Amino acid sequence: MRGAVSGLASPHPLGTTLPGLYADDSFAQRLCEGLDEVLAPVLTTLDCLPAYLDPGTAPADVLGWLAGWVGMVAEPDLPDARRRELVAIAVRLYVLRGTQSALTTIVELMTGNTPEIVESGGTSWSQQPDGPLPGQSAPGLVLRLPAADPRAEAPRLTALIAPFVPAHVPWRLELLPDGAPVRR
Repeated sequence: MRGAVSGLASPHPLGTTLPGLYADDSFAQRLCEGLDEVLAPVLTTLDCLPAYLDPGTAPADVLGWLAGWVGMVAEPDLPDARRRELVAIAVRLYVLRGTQSALTTIVELMTGNTPEIVESGGTSWSQQPDGPLPGQSAPGLVLRLPAADPRAEAPRLTALIAPFVPAHVPWRLELLPDGAPVRR
């Protein structure tokens, strides 16, 4: 419950629901008015529940709770617009889990920077039969992006990115000092 709001009227006053015998009883009516004051925030919250469950209209302090529902980490120090977009897009990102698109989107929403993604996977071919194949045979993934404070941002970004990297692929995050060029 979000808390009591002084002067909030109950959308469903209890006094009017009492049998006719208690309609003129001042004690019963005052008791119901006291209960109405306690129940009004609960009833109002329940009446507005769809707005609380929509990332676009939910109060800012509810976004972290909603993010937990969809398995995301919406850092409280992110701007509200980014947190709302992160929670709203979470389910679609889980569908794209393991793809470059999902990794790029999640990093852009979290940091505002586009990462450089270097992966060893894919298919390869050689013009010579039984010739050496280009690239590496072991899977691997490197995400590079600039960061203002690499030591502070590394654990937070790692926790956010880890669920979206393919489970069988070893990966690492390289945070470059702010202003360092990211190779494209």
